[in-house]
Amino acid sequence: MIRKPGFLTFVGSIATIINLTLGTGIQFLGFLAASTFFDVALAAIGYSTVFKKPAYTIVSMMVLAITSAAVAGTVIGSLFMTGSTLARWGGVAGWTGLHMIGGAIGGFIGITLVLALKKRRITVYNESPS
Repeated sequence: MIRKPGFLTFVGSIATIINLTLGTGIQFLGFLAASTFFDVALAAIGYSTVFKKPAYTIVSMMVLAITSAAVAGTVIGSLFMTGSTLARWGGVAGWTGLHMIGGAIGGFIGITLVLALKKRRITVYNESPS
């Protein structure tokens, strides 16, 4: 993971532009909102704090993954879903909940990968000594 403020928003912007170009729909702006939220929250917590100990990584990343997925679900449900489709999934709260489940699954996969890399002493980021 690149530990630079704004980078996750940049990646989310590129992904959103690519998806909008491919015609996947305007609702992908929810992903941009989620990546921006994740970026700001991670910078606010502090990269050194999050990755200091495996327990910190597990807890903070799961909370951030689930919360950012909730942001995406809320944005998509509130702004882009039609009434009948949204009602079928339990309204905005139901849509947000489904996204939170996806965030938990994605968070688990991401944490597993990060911890596996750390355990094998694979350096994914070096802080400069200055």
